[in-house]
Amino acid sequence: MSGTPACVSIIDDDGLVLRSLDRLLRSLGFAVDTFSSPRDFLDQPAGDTPGCIIMDLAMPGLSGLELQQALSRTGDPRPVVFISGSANVPSSVAAMKAGAIDFLTKPLDHDRLVGAVRTAVEKDRASRDLRVGHEALAERLASLTPREREVLEGVVAGKLNKQIAADLGTAEKTVKVHRARMMEKMHVESVAELVRACLVAPQAEAQTAD
Repeated sequence: MSGTPACVSIIDDDGLVLRSLDRLLRSLGFAVDTFSSPRDFLDQPAGDTPGCIIMDLAMPGLSGLELQQALSRTGDPRPVVFISGSANVPSSVAAMKAGAIDFLTKPLDHDRLVGAVRTAVEKDRASRDLRVGHEALAERLASLTPREREVLEGVVAGKLNKQIAADLGTAEKTVKVHRARMMEKMHVESVAELVRACLVAPQAEAQTAD
């Protein structure tokens, strides 16, 4: 994922702003998509490429804040950088509370804009990498048999094989077999690795369920 070129989507009803930012970001190696309205943007399906969104605050039909809310409802993970022709404090506060990376006023400081875009892209890459890791962990957990899951819970609780065997009403050697298979399926080589994986397991399973 980290080697995939980032794509920046720019949404602004000002054609001059679109062309200026398109040239700037392409000169820095970003892929760029431009949209003159929120509706045009929403008509395009979100891709799997890491990136971010630059959007104007005040646009006809749908405001930047309304578009940000729509993206949140649809689960679009891309971070947002707002731009605006005025320093609208209430709107900037609302945007930042909703997770925007930055709120910049026109005329834009290009250095600050590029810094915000790079921060947003790195955040998106990290988020996507984490999501992939959670999906892989959830798949490993789902591959366990009910008995292997019980053994996992006992191991994570710090119990010895003979204690787990007593709890499950089975032989210790049987627990050893289940434990070896469970560790192999979980792709871990130590109890410490298993515990670390299980710390994020609830989040990983919840994400997969969603």
